[in-house]
Amino acid sequence: MTIDERRIAEELRLMADEAAPADPLALTARTFSRRRRRTLTAWSVAGLAGLAAAAVVAPMLAPSHSGTPDTAAHLATLPANTPEQLGLVRECMPQGGPVHNMDGNRRIPEHGSADAFRVLAEYRDEGGVTALVGSDAGFVLCTPTNQPDMAERAVFTFWGFKAPGDRTAFSGDLQVDAYTSHAHSYTIGKQLTQKDDYYRVVVGRVSDAVRRVEVDWADGRRTEARIENGFFIVRILGKLVPDPEQQGEDAAGEPYKILHSPPVTVTAYGADGRVLRQEKDVAFGPLGRGTGY
Repeated sequence: MTIDERRIAEELRLMADEAAPADPLALTARTFSRRRRRTLTAWSVAGLAGLAAAAVVAPMLAPSHSGTPDTAAHLATLPANTPEQLGLVRECMPQGGPVHNMDGNRRIPEHGSADAFRVLAEYRDEGGVTALVGSDAGFVLCTPTNQPDMAERAVFTFWGFKAPGDRTAFSGDLQVDAYTSHAHSYTIGKQLTQKDDYYRVVVGRVSDAVRRVEVDWADGRRTEARIENGFFIVRILGKLVPDPEQQGEDAAGEPYKILHSPPVTVTAYGADGRVLRQEKDVAFGPLGRGTGY
């Protein structure tokens, strides 16, 4: 199955005309409000509007010039997982499958059960790991933590941002499926001091011709992604900045802050180092695109 990119682009433009403008900075407030005893902050309003208009920040793809036929053939089957990876999938979805983006206890059965998901790719660094976990229909992100109550929710996104989802359905050598944020909450020391790390994460799919994917984070940093099974994932520690939309302090007496998340550039390279495809100005957006939730 192929994607009619021109038709999708037109539909997204129509949705953008009807929806409220999505502020990438305001959308990130969801992450930080949940870390502060899940109290309501600016995202309650801005995030709801952003989710309704989320499709407007989905990265648009130009036609590929690589000439590579059937670029997604190697994605025809889900990769085999080790027992440890299957354990990560279950840990990621304690409700038995993906959940509502505003209610971690509300499972959405139509998005599949945990048994249908596999770890597709993992990015590890000194701070831990974030994994791209997917099924035939879509994917979630998982960031393991020693504080299950503070873990990120398994929010589902369809491959291609539209039901029923098809992970093999993309053209060219590179498909960016998400540029979003994920948090890692943990404790350190004998006093079990609370720590919260916030990451900017980019995930997607690539053709067999791609040997390397690099992300320019627009803040002077460039990072090479991990490629596995035709999928890629990369994360980088984010920086919190004052929230321009909300003054004052939160319930904990701290100034409201959000994640600095400017647009990024994603580049795929071939075996000879040649650029096969490059996506510029990929905008930050929440997970859950195309789900209807």
